[in-house]
Amino acid sequence: MLLAWGLSTLQVDDWWPARPLVTRWTGAGVSLAGYAFFCGVLLWRSRAGTRQDEDSGAANEEASVLVVHASQTGFARQLAERSADSLRQSGMPVKVRNISEVDQAMLASCRRALFVASTTGEGDPPDQALSFVRDVMAHPASLQRLRYAVLALGDREYESFCSFGHQLDDWLRRHGAQALFDLVEVDNADESALRHWQHHLGQLGGVTDLPDWTPAIYQPWTLLERRELNPGSAGARAFHLAISAPAGSVPRWVAGDVAEIGPRHAPGAIAGWLAEAGIADATVAVDGKLTALSHLLAGSHLPAVGETRGMGAQALAAQLKPLPHREYSIASLPTDGSVQLLLRRQLRADGSPGIGSGWLCDYAEVGGEIALRLRSNPNFHAPDTARPMILIGNGTGMAGLRAHLKQRIASGARRNWLLFGERNADRDFFYGNEVRDWQAQGWLERVDLTFSRDQPQRIYVQARLQAASSVLRQWVDDGASIYVCGSLAGMAPGVDAVLREVLGDSRVEDMLADGRYRRDVY
Repeated sequence: MLLAWGLSTLQVDDWWPARPLVTRWTGAGVSLAGYAFFCGVLLWRSRAGTRQDEDSGAANEEASVLVVHASQTGFARQLAERSADSLRQSGMPVKVRNISEVDQAMLASCRRALFVASTTGEGDPPDQALSFVRDVMAHPASLQRLRYAVLALGDREYESFCSFGHQLDDWLRRHGAQALFDLVEVDNADESALRHWQHHLGQLGGVTDLPDWTPAIYQPWTLLERRELNPGSAGARAFHLAISAPAGSVPRWVAGDVAEIGPRHAPGAIAGWLAEAGIADATVAVDGKLTALSHLLAGSHLPAVGETRGMGAQALAAQLKPLPHREYSIASLPTDGSVQLLLRRQLRADGSPGIGSGWLCDYAEVGGEIALRLRSNPNFHAPDTARPMILIGNGTGMAGLRAHLKQRIASGARRNWLLFGERNADRDFFYGNEVRDWQAQGWLERVDLTFSRDQPQRIYVQARLQAASSVLRQWVDDGASIYVCGSLAGMAPGVDAVLREVLGDSRVEDMLADGRYRRDVY
């Protein structure tokens, strides 16, 4: 309207030879009024929608998971968005923010936060994080309500590997925040480390069957042995498995490393699904290779039968998504001749076995093929053999502790203290004969066992550690490393609380920073 008025002032004569009819003026006025009304409605709805989003955001503030990225090249942002998508598929509300947008007030009001943090140069924070370091990390904060996790990106060729991720993790812990799970380091976009992070995301969201971002490339290993260790236990059945490498290969791993397993459905379940879908088994082409449709289905998510009506075998194969991997602590060393696992048979709410434990404990045939891949886990590798070592765990956490004890014994290190807990000594003392032999031979200087249901009052590992507080202080004064393996719910936070009570927060934080206090919990 202002532009029209300005142009009209330039006209010295009539702008049109004849004046418009009155009806035309009326029509133009009605059109203008209608357009103004339409614009007003849009503006009102936009503002109302914004207010509604703000109100909804305020209502969901505590329920939302804050996903923060600190990126130099854009990779951290991509991973943050992938993490957010995984949580949304689990039904969780998520907010994604650049770290430059995050302040103390946002962190203090948040209940859960995930940080994807790059390191640049010689251990420097990325440019996007400089204001956060200056304005937030440089000041005290009260973060007792916050539970968090850090995915640290870096390059091991640099001396300060994942330095900013560790600085961020340390700052959060020192100001009262509690870790959802331990920091995950990623060396040069290592796919196995990213699958480990995604594994934790699945546990956080309660949905553990989402496809891997990048499927693992497995090798065909062979199941040599499967043996139930706790028949008659009040808890879920636990099994010892031994799996041998492909012929001609010489796999290497150390204590603390992990086996990634590619699970499969039971053959009977596949036959039943094909029959219900009315699809005959056939040979299909996948990535240029021919395979049986039934074989492909066994390692894939099974779509709803109604979605496949009238679909041919090749069309079905094209839309299948592989089952996600499952990971287990390795309980053996290469000198044992096999990867040995200790796992519990997990059941879903409807009573059916879980994807991974169902395959390994129920369906896989002894002598049959197991898809397996080894993953290095530097965060849980052994300390210097000259240091005393305190090993604390419960349940199937004995797997990781057993591998460390085997490695310590092989290196001649005798100053080892084991604290282990389970339900009943006569049924749930996994590898108990080995532990007793090691103790009798002097490889275990001290053993504290806790079986919660062997007496009227329940006693757990953390209580046994508390009772030995003076011994704990002495071992730590002597330079001991503390390794914890087992349940993230109950045991691990209980042990951490005892360590902080006995040793003090500052000393525990220093041990975390120095790598003398490490955890492999799930």
